[in-house]
Amino acid sequence: MQNSKKGIANIITSFLGQIITLALGIIIPRLVLVNLGSESNGLMTSINTVLTYVALLEAGVGTASLMALYTPVALDDKQRINSILAATDSFYKRSGRWYFIAVVMMTVVFPLSIESTLPTWQIMAVTFLSGMPGVISYYFQGKYQILLRAEGKNYVLTNLNTIIHTATSIAKIVLLVSGCDIVMLQCMYMVFNLIQVIFIMLYMKKHYGWIDLHVKPDFEAIAQSKNVLVHQVSGLVFSNTDTLILTYCCGLKMVSVYSMYTTLFGIISTTIGNFSGINFIMGQSYNTDRQRFLRLLDTYEIFNMTLTFSLFCIANIFILPFMQLYTSGVSDISYIDKYLPYLFIAVQLLSNGRNSSSYVINYAGHFQQTQGRSIFESIINIVISLVCVFKFGIYGVLFGTIAALLYRTNDMIIYANKKILNRSPWKTYRRWLVNLGMFIAFTLISKVAFAHVVLDTYPRIILWATISCVVVIPTFFVVASLCDIETYRYAKALLMPYLHKAWCKLMHKPQAD
Repeated sequence: MQNSKKGIANIITSFLGQIITLALGIIIPRLVLVNLGSESNGLMTSINTVLTYVALLEAGVGTASLMALYTPVALDDKQRINSILAATDSFYKRSGRWYFIAVVMMTVVFPLSIESTLPTWQIMAVTFLSGMPGVISYYFQGKYQILLRAEGKNYVLTNLNTIIHTATSIAKIVLLVSGCDIVMLQCMYMVFNLIQVIFIMLYMKKHYGWIDLHVKPDFEAIAQSKNVLVHQVSGLVFSNTDTLILTYCCGLKMVSVYSMYTTLFGIISTTIGNFSGINFIMGQSYNTDRQRFLRLLDTYEIFNMTLTFSLFCIANIFILPFMQLYTSGVSDISYIDKYLPYLFIAVQLLSNGRNSSSYVINYAGHFQQTQGRSIFESIINIVISLVCVFKFGIYGVLFGTIAALLYRTNDMIIYANKKILNRSPWKTYRRWLVNLGMFIAFTLISKVAFAHVVLDTYPRIILWATISCVVVIPTFFVVASLCDIETYRYAKALLMPYLHKAWCKLMHKPQAD
């Protein structure tokens, strides 16, 4: 019961935080484009991409530690929790030192390896300032964030991130409007990261006084970090191949085009991901209550997949009119392309639609068994992207990503169901087909319905998008529920007590005993 409350708190705080993040996340990229240009926007995307590779020095410890903590947290075994955290802390401090060295090297090498009209000193300063928050995180807060996630207290991190992100975004807006350059923006970003670290340290001292990092480290508990690392390497190569290839083959301005679409679609993807606040419950129940785990997994899979398809269906309708308005006044490169939304949405659907299978593999700890498949996914992406980019440009890198996802998504669905859950993958595929059919149907209907609707202002886009949400999202969920009535009944029984309690509080009614 307590875990359910935490899960709902995670979802609510994530949703509220996402509303704020959504508003600010839309405002700031346009200000960057208008005030600093597409090249500066592309530079930031490229630097952040390279830094994700530097983050591989974490060596998979975070994921391995999180999986190792689920069981002792469920059993309230503080001694074992301390031993796992001590091992995690030891690895993280070592990683922090290497991370700092890598950031310094990157600061020197990166400006010399790209073509840009921006001053070299500016690129160096931005690179260094972008990398330092990672060093600080490894040394001070990484291990604590993992414990909070294992305990289901994502809402603490979400609330803090929302506050910091809001303050940072407001400061960015003020600096951009005032004419400050990109270096000043990164200086401000680092200051707010320091504030975040200080808060987490104080929070842990107040609420987790029992934590002792001087106990004997349990390195065996996170021994799978090496296998996790293989997955992280292939995952990062897969996720960031497009940006790096575009950086060196097509230039920073094309990176900016790519980043604008990934940013806007990424907001939707992040919104969906914020509803994963119950994942810690699945992680804890995997080893303690198998039957409950399977029911929670089916509930999550339906909810995640249906929400993913419905939201991206709506995004597909309005993305180009919105992008036309959003990039008006930016003339250094065109951001409008009628085919790009379909390719980006295909990537998002294939990525988000396999989340439940990915969680099963992680909970089961099958990192070593599946690392070869993960590597093959990255190879497919790199090879096809490199072959196609010179002929098709930005389309080429997306072709590579989609090809790799088609292989790995199917592989994960089959592996998770057959090898781990000992059941047929048809249940998952059936949900895919139902949602895909709905997506295609609404896409075709929208072509006719909006053929004579003029979407040339933000209020009009927001109005019609809201109307579409009211129609499309409930329809998706009704159809999905009718096609999987048992899971619907379980989800209803799980959520109704909390919805009833919330309704009674809202209406100031006494609750029935």
